[in-house]
Amino acid sequence: MNFAVSLDAEIERNVAVALAEDIDTGDLTAQLVPASSLARATVISRESAVLCGTAWFERCFKRIDPGITLLWKAADGERVSPGQVLCELEGPARSLLTGERSALNFLQLLSGVATKAAQYADAVSGTRAQVVDTRKTIPGLRLAQKYAVKCGGGGNHRLGLYDGILIKENHIVAAGGISAALAAAGKIAESAGGRCQFVQVEVETLAELREALAAGAKMILLDNMTPDQMREAVAIAAGRAILEASGNVNIDTLRGIAETGVDRISVGGLTKDVRALDLSMRFQESGIAAG
Repeated sequence: MNFAVSLDAEIERNVAVALAEDIDTGDLTAQLVPASSLARATVISRESAVLCGTAWFERCFKRIDPGITLLWKAADGERVSPGQVLCELEGPARSLLTGERSALNFLQLLSGVATKAAQYADAVSGTRAQVVDTRKTIPGLRLAQKYAVKCGGGGNHRLGLYDGILIKENHIVAAGGISAALAAAGKIAESAGGRCQFVQVEVETLAELREALAAGAKMILLDNMTPDQMREAVAIAAGRAILEASGNVNIDTLRGIAETGVDRISVGGLTKDVRALDLSMRFQESGIAAG
């Protein structure tokens, strides 16, 4: 799948699902407001963050009412401050009210992911390591969250099971060992053509690392190794393979892992353990008028 090409279609799908589950047969509460009323509103950040999700936010309102206008004061990937106005909206009051929750849900969640990714990217600054995400994403929002990780300065691991091979412990056992698994994976990757971006194998010991290198592995995942083991792994590999650290990674352990010399550090928490950004959308009383 081409990430860039597929993202617009994914935004449309995400928004359609979100609006269907929230609005269903219609917004009963919005009927408190006269149908002719027009309104202006602003979205404000309550904390320092990296903004992400503007396209999802905007698509929510445009699907409800194409006549709503939005003026962005910040863009995806931009760092914003507490009290900063992010967006100004204008249109029918009912439509603004109906789209508010779904639109904010996307903006808050994806900004939360981007903000956490930026925190982790900042923590490894000056080392060779790149922080990358995993498949531990919210079901149905895989591409959205991986886009948010990139906005925050992180990297993407494989998008799904279809674009990369990661040989883990159970695969190794089932295939008959590391060498056998790598040989079989190479044939599968070749038959998949350009669809398979890489073959990576997981190792738990330095002995397994040596076996993987001898079998021609070009990407190796170091699973739950200590910093000392990782440093030795880097020395053993000597640039023959991309080394990725995984397991027991958090903001406190991250810098020490990066300083071992590994190339990548995968962090499931970038997309799994996310706190939504604190945002507020407020109507401007002076902007409410009868249409």
